[in-house]
Amino acid sequence: MLVPMKAILAPTYENGYAMGAFNVNAVAQAKAVIETHEMFRAPAILQGADLANGFMGGRTDFMNATVEDKLRGAKNIGDAVKKYGANSEIPIALHLDHGRDMDSVKAAIAGGYTSVMIDGSSLPFEQNVELTREVVKYAHERGVTVECELGVLAGVEDHVFSANSTYTNPLDAIRFFKATKVDALAISYGTMHGASKGKNVKLRKEIATAIKECMMHEGIDGVLVSHGSSTVPQYIVEEINALGGAITNAYGIALDQLKAAIPCGIGKINVDTDIRLAVTRNLRELFEKRPELRDAGPVGEIYRLLQEKPAAFDPRAFLPPIMDTVMFGVDGGEAVRAVTDAVEKGVREAVGSLIIEFGMLGKARLVKPVTLEEMAEQYRKEGI
Repeated sequence: MLVPMKAILAPTYENGYAMGAFNVNAVAQAKAVIETHEMFRAPAILQGADLANGFMGGRTDFMNATVEDKLRGAKNIGDAVKKYGANSEIPIALHLDHGRDMDSVKAAIAGGYTSVMIDGSSLPFEQNVELTREVVKYAHERGVTVECELGVLAGVEDHVFSANSTYTNPLDAIRFFKATKVDALAISYGTMHGASKGKNVKLRKEIATAIKECMMHEGIDGVLVSHGSSTVPQYIVEEINALGGAITNAYGIALDQLKAAIPCGIGKINVDTDIRLAVTRNLRELFEKRPELRDAGPVGEIYRLLQEKPAAFDPRAFLPPIMDTVMFGVDGGEAVRAVTDAVEKGVREAVGSLIIEFGMLGKARLVKPVTLEEMAEQYRKEGI
């Protein structure tokens, strides 16, 4: 069943676990994320980044995606999640990750997203509040959850880039919650976007603790979010490089650090890079084990892109030759099925391990089912 993300996040703090939120860029990835959560009876949050919508709209140069591209792509992701999740026994939310502006937010909601993030973290505080409040009003009228960001994370992911971090000020976080009525707040406490986070990153858990304690004191109902939280498993990096890859300086956030942040108030943990790495490793491994696929039409083009881009690990760099399958799940024949099977297995590996580590196992039963219409009515009664 599809529900607003707020319903899925509500039980996390009191029950001592966090929700992993997993980015998808293809129908096969959405299918695998949902099926893996079903296997563990865990609620699911799938994320489509703003530019993932552009890619899923057919814009392979997704950094230049237009609003029209994002509208098409949001619908394609939304359709995939509905196909595999509408009749599921677990609650599922589809969340826009790093929405750039109101147009991106509207495109996502029109496509079937039940939650959106507006990223105004690069703006001055008051402008961030103004933009976020505008999104909250639009989304809450439709029962859609809203996440925002305060503080700046270093690193690179799609169009999100910063050379340096700015930690979130706990008092500013409280002001922000009160001014915007946002449901979830991504904080800067030491995580970083991308695969190159540096060795031995130390999270400032005291920042999350201070914000959560202030929220409880002020009676604020909201959830703290950890962006840039991929663990970047070193065994996968090593396997990619052994298969002809050239990935360097790739280090993630240690699992014990992320798990220690959960009781400090972190209720949602975003993961993208781990999935990218596992899928890329599987694609390289596929062509190693089945060399006949190297000349199998469009699938052979995927192999050539892998050879041309040894340092790349974003599957969007390799999958454009089979865009009909990526965007719509079209069955492209035996060779394409071998590719999608490799993609799905990579997703299951990355996601399944973190469902266990974050404590999500069996937690689907804790989520109160609610429709977008029911949530919209709840927001109206609360005046937000």
